[in-house]
Amino acid sequence: MKKYVDVIVPLPIAGQYTYALPAEMEEKVQIGCRVVVPFGRKKFYTAIVTNVHYAAPEGYETKDIEEVLDSTPVLLPKQFEFWEWLASYYLCTLGDVYKAAIPSGMKLESETLVVYNPDFEASASLPEKEQKILDLLSNDTEQCVTQLEKASGMKNILPVIKSLLDKEAIYVKEELKRNYKPRTEARVKLADSGMDEARLQQLFNDLGRAPKQLALLMKYIELSGWVSRETTLKEVTKKTLLEKAGGSAAVLNGLVEKGVFEIYYQEIGRLDKGMLKTTDINPLNPAQQQAYQSVLQCFREKNVCLLHGVTSSGKTEIYIHLIQEVLKAGKQVLYLLPEIALTTQITERLKRVFGHRLGIYHSKFPDAERVEIWQKQLGDEEYDVILGVRSSIFLPFKNLGLVIVDEEHENTYKQQDPAPRYHARNSSIMLASMFGAKVLLGTATPCVESYFNAISGKYGFVELKERYQDIQLPHIELVDIKELAHQKRMQGPFSPRLVKEIKEALERKEQVILFQNRRGFAPMIECHTCGWVPKCKNCDVSLTYHKGLNQLTCHYCGYTYQVPRSCPACGSVELMNRGFGTERIEDDIKLIFPEARVARMDLDTTRTRTAYEKIIADFEQGKTDILIGTQMVSKGLDFDHVSVVGILNADTMLNYPDFRSHERAFQLMAQVAGRAGRKNRQGLVILQTKSPDLPVIRQVISNDYEQLYYDQSAERQIFKYPPYYRLIYVYLKHRKEDVLDMAADAMAAQLRSGLGSRVLGPDKPPVARIQTLFIKKIMVKVEQTASIAKVRDYLLAVQRAIIEDERFRSLLVYYDVDPQ
Repeated sequence: MKKYVDVIVPLPIAGQYTYALPAEMEEKVQIGCRVVVPFGRKKFYTAIVTNVHYAAPEGYETKDIEEVLDSTPVLLPKQFEFWEWLASYYLCTLGDVYKAAIPSGMKLESETLVVYNPDFEASASLPEKEQKILDLLSNDTEQCVTQLEKASGMKNILPVIKSLLDKEAIYVKEELKRNYKPRTEARVKLADSGMDEARLQQLFNDLGRAPKQLALLMKYIELSGWVSRETTLKEVTKKTLLEKAGGSAAVLNGLVEKGVFEIYYQEIGRLDKGMLKTTDINPLNPAQQQAYQSVLQCFREKNVCLLHGVTSSGKTEIYIHLIQEVLKAGKQVLYLLPEIALTTQITERLKRVFGHRLGIYHSKFPDAERVEIWQKQLGDEEYDVILGVRSSIFLPFKNLGLVIVDEEHENTYKQQDPAPRYHARNSSIMLASMFGAKVLLGTATPCVESYFNAISGKYGFVELKERYQDIQLPHIELVDIKELAHQKRMQGPFSPRLVKEIKEALERKEQVILFQNRRGFAPMIECHTCGWVPKCKNCDVSLTYHKGLNQLTCHYCGYTYQVPRSCPACGSVELMNRGFGTERIEDDIKLIFPEARVARMDLDTTRTRTAYEKIIADFEQGKTDILIGTQMVSKGLDFDHVSVVGILNADTMLNYPDFRSHERAFQLMAQVAGRAGRKNRQGLVILQTKSPDLPVIRQVISNDYEQLYYDQSAERQIFKYPPYYRLIYVYLKHRKEDVLDMAADAMAAQLRSGLGSRVLGPDKPPVARIQTLFIKKIMVKVEQTASIAKVRDYLLAVQRAIIEDERFRSLLVYYDVDPQ
């Protein structure tokens, strides 16, 4: 009987596909293995097998699998169960989850190869661009489009390729591109494995006239331990041999040609090897010890526990003791952090305790390294502790015992685009429940939903109110910049009080952090005469000016523009910068304090993993006096010599059209403030705002989280927001605004007929056009007692009905469940 397999393809397509299994592959295929399948007209993809069976599908002809890539599964049964839950809960496809979960190096995809046609004869002379492509192909007859683009220096090469295809000067071939190549190392061995001393003596004599070759051979004999041959010979790498003998590659190649040596290649991992000195864990102080015992007590009755500890109370030490307990029981730990910047600091602390039992996983790692961690987790010597950002929930765990979600309130745990738009905190609670594992949520400023679950008894709840070594919480001082601006006393974005404190801190050789939640130089440019503001041609947003690059950038689609010399609307040359981004603050602070060493930490300066590490290391070692940053600087970083923190404009966080804006602002300000005064003295925070009377500002100053929670929760209960209701945002996108309006109205009407007043909208989001697509948003509010599964099924049924309408064929619909 013919066998078939069901597979997931890494494409946003609902459902799974069935392929036929050729007889010669029947023994090789297992559930969870990767296979290469043809898809569409000429494309090949790596799919993952989810089922092997004998039932031929009805309604379509099955294609055969091309190749089996694995002898053992790369997707474990528990992981697949987790994938299915994610796809169902977050209203996306299994293909979306597959794309997000697995490193690129494990997903082979087609890349178009262009092949020169040797039989082509031109009837007339070709245009210059086409001739250039043919010349490039005549030297190297098979090249991919990206290679040709690079070599020719042409920007948009596809029309040229299409024209040559039409003339049959070239043809296209699809070939699988294998992204991941195992790392190999060249090693050297004697060509004659059974060589005895007499033969070796003969070689020494023969090489008498080639002293460099003789020296290389003698060094190999020494390094490989050939003389004491009771044990197997040590492997000698080509690099080590040449370094130790002071020889050159040409000398070595001479010995290979004479048949003395052979060079072979051995696969080596990219991950840390070698010895690591580990130390014992620090003892806990009485307050930490009490919190630690309380957490263990909570875990006896509840699966999730919230640890609410003030900034700098030593939560990480408690985590380390808990990890130690779980490892003793022979289980694995996943330690989640919201930001890559944090992993660089905490890695050192955990490495000192857990050594090679610790693996680190995040998106700034090269893809090849992520592939190796994935494969290591599938093997017998997997890491016991994984430290990583949100994507580490996808790693293959076999025996998970504990998940720690540090800074659980952070919105970076929520994936925004593309799908799956999952929340790592909520997803990790589900993942842990599949393993019967425990979850610890740790933070100084809990998210309102988590605090609600803790005080209502759904989660365990432990508080840690003392800072480590009894350091006082920083003193927060309010500065009303509206009043100061009227009196013309502001120096750019800095109040006189802040300037004075920075000056004094620098004189005392202490450090300063300045927080501004906008990157770039100026959030916008404006014409002084007519008020014209440059906007992105693809999105409904004003462009941000980046002075260092001398360009205007759209922070939504990434498109860049030249800075205009004059206003295109009225011709005026008076173009002014409006607002302050981190780049401008860096410039301004250098003018006021030319002697100070200033660094900036935002998305523009931390594109790579090493950039993060360098900025943090320089600040830790005192090579930087003033660190300017966006929200990255607020996240749990520990610096010993920071005495002053400046929050330059609290209002930009408060005036945001979102029900969470006050909660967010409180969290950000409290976290930034927590960076001040760590080791020996109370720190000072200067909080600049134009609205000093807002309750949330007072709550930040008195560090009164409880009051913030009661205010927010009362408001949310009235207006039907989380934690009392669950939210699902439905987004619709289309190139034509009129088609979008019709589709959004039709969909909202259908949703209302089934869900009634739970449906709000459609209306335009704050940014109503991104990357040339117009956007509409429908909000669905579902009470906690309603069946969320039924709501999801209804949403998908309505979506199908809308998309089947001829008019809305190219409409995009996607969902954001539990938006942050």
